[in-house]
Amino acid sequence: MSAQTDPADLPGVTKEQGRPQDGAGTSRLPGPRAGRGGKDGAPAGATSSEGKVLNVFSHGVLVIWGLLVTMPLLWAVVSSFKDDTEIFGSPWGLPSVLHFDNWSRAWDKANMGQYFLNSLIVVGGSLIGTMLLGAMAAYVLARFDFPGNRFVYFLFVGGMGFPVILALVPLFFVMKNMALLDTYHGLILVYIAYSLPFTVFFLSGFFKTLPTSVAEAALIDGASHTRTFFQVMLPMAKPGLISVGIFNFLGQWNQYLLPTVLNVGDPDKKMLTQGLVALAVSQGYKGDWSGLFAGLTIAMLPVLAAYIIFQRQVVAGLTAGALK
Repeated sequence: MSAQTDPADLPGVTKEQGRPQDGAGTSRLPGPRAGRGGKDGAPAGATSSEGKVLNVFSHGVLVIWGLLVTMPLLWAVVSSFKDDTEIFGSPWGLPSVLHFDNWSRAWDKANMGQYFLNSLIVVGGSLIGTMLLGAMAAYVLARFDFPGNRFVYFLFVGGMGFPVILALVPLFFVMKNMALLDTYHGLILVYIAYSLPFTVFFLSGFFKTLPTSVAEAALIDGASHTRTFFQVMLPMAKPGLISVGIFNFLGQWNQYLLPTVLNVGDPDKKMLTQGLVALAVSQGYKGDWSGLFAGLTIAMLPVLAAYIIFQRQVVAGLTAGALK
């Protein structure tokens, strides 16, 4: 028989061993073409340069945005340590001497200390009530099926789109008839009702992402629904609770319209935002701008401190609540 046998067909011989080799004994295998390596056949250098340009552009936008946000805050803090002459003579310069008396003057003479305490009491009480009631309502709406579940849920969602200014006049007369005007507990109840729709909407989506097997295991072990909620599900929802708590704290701490309408009689029950407006009006005539900047810094320090402390939890809560 004259047929030639292919070396690759022999037992124990691979196809690479049976392929023709050059003079150096190296197998002539097809290699990657020169110039390839990028995505879709594009040169690797071009892809890398495009990525660097995009990275530089995005970082530049973030730097500009960060400066736009932080510069006014830093300017207000620096101005709170200047006197009135330096504020108008060198508005962008650093203070030659730190005037801490601006802070003491705003705290005592402008009554910012009392306003700060009032805001702390009202916001603290309303935040606790909002988180407790909102978490319980969101947990029930997210984990239990019952007639009217969606209807109740969409009632809360609809409350987010209802302008609070439309309810100011009837709310004033309701609070007046119930003797809740110029009281801490009256304003706390209004703040809770004002913040519940967003809290329920946010936490209901977050509770849906939690594993059902953990709650079922707790119920099998004999835990009641109340114990399962407070000891099992609520600690698991800690990132979401912190996130919505920060948002509620910001909204309630900076609230001006509701306390202006509901605190009209007793000047000692005013909130910090009302005190800042009164300070701005009075200092506009007296010319004590350094005291005004000191009061403004006192008002914004709790908000900045809360976000700096819980910024990791806020980001974790937002990303966890967005995925299901």
